[in-house]
Amino acid sequence: MMDRKIISGFSKLDRKQKIQWLVDQYHLDQATIKFLDSFQLADEKTQEIIADLSENQLSNYHLPFTVAPNFLVDGKLKTFPLVTEESSVVAALAKAAGYWAQRGGFRTEIIGTKKKGQVHFLWKGDHEKLNKFFPEIKQNLLIESAPLTEKMTNRGGGISAVELKYLPEVLPNYYQLDVSFETCDAMGANFINSCLEQFGKTLKIWVVENDQFAEEEKELEIIMAILSNYVPESRVKVWVECPVTKLEADAEKSQLFASKFVQAVHISRNDVSRAVTHNKGIFNGIDALAIATGNDFRAIEAGGHAYAAKDGKYRGLSDAGITDGNFWFSLELPLAVGVVGGVTRLHPLAKLAMQILEQPSAKQLMTYLAISGLASNWAAVRALVTTGIQQGHMKMHLSNILNTLQVSDEQKQAVRLYFEGREVSFSEVQNFLNTHAG
Repeated sequence: MMDRKIISGFSKLDRKQKIQWLVDQYHLDQATIKFLDSFQLADEKTQEIIADLSENQLSNYHLPFTVAPNFLVDGKLKTFPLVTEESSVVAALAKAAGYWAQRGGFRTEIIGTKKKGQVHFLWKGDHEKLNKFFPEIKQNLLIESAPLTEKMTNRGGGISAVELKYLPEVLPNYYQLDVSFETCDAMGANFINSCLEQFGKTLKIWVVENDQFAEEEKELEIIMAILSNYVPESRVKVWVECPVTKLEADAEKSQLFASKFVQAVHISRNDVSRAVTHNKGIFNGIDALAIATGNDFRAIEAGGHAYAAKDGKYRGLSDAGITDGNFWFSLELPLAVGVVGGVTRLHPLAKLAMQILEQPSAKQLMTYLAISGLASNWAAVRALVTTGIQQGHMKMHLSNILNTLQVSDEQKQAVRLYFEGREVSFSEVQNFLNTHAG
């Protein structure tokens, strides 16, 4: 039997009432109230901004706001702001940045910036007839949506293409209006969705009111109108390259390392089990920068994973090779990001992150995100083919282990000193503390 009742109107309770309900329902200690309050900001105005970012806010969930310096991007040094709970990600990015800054840095190329959305609908008439009238329909769609697109058009963006697709293999009588957008420095989700919803209304009215359509042809059902987070035409490529002999101090070691690195990347492009973890390493870097700048890391990841499977097989997103004695390592992926509006302009730390990046355009931020992904991937693969991933990871994880064990500052210092040249594991740290208690 259920021991709890469904609650109605929970969102209408104030914050303190919501917390009290939680305490009562789950028999939490009353100290939970003070605990949740302790994470609230003293600045009421800023706290209100944070609280309004979500629904049913009880407190703030803190993650470290960090930076990784020394990213040489197209000849200019940048510092990347990052938000992640994994210290090894930040350490890896900083190390990769410093490494490649001494070997020419990161190069970038914007391949495109078009974003997509669809109006999905059902219509039982002859698709050739709809095709025949589509130029007229399209003109009407653009006229009716003009009030929505005016400001974006003035900034150099707007609707760049509208295509009618008949896709009976998906559903009987199924069609799409496939629409391309340029959204300038905005991510553009709200803009795109507003335009698409207007397209749906305009299309339905046009069909119903058109005298050249028979009565049975006037039944047009809009299923949904929504942007797509798959944006293969909004794509960026970033890469690093240098002579193989410059990879390590020793020429022979350089050649061996380059060969093993390329092999590891090749495996990720041909084995799905490795590809998933390989790409996770890429998104370690991308997500940390996306969160810091208030961008939608979930949409970025979804689009990236879809792109990894674009040829029917899920592959690693990065590539590597050796050409004429030069080692190269590259990443190409779709990205839809914004630097105006939304969380980017609301969250105080997101605004600071944009200042640290020197107020980049959306195109520049696309390249920084991809570079963060490539740098993270470089560090992970390098570790895998040399020392192994755990050595560096567990050293960075040592602080978490010590905090979990709740040891004194004196004990922390002793543990760090002892494990300076040793392999770290939870059990080994615990054994050391037990042996050297006091």
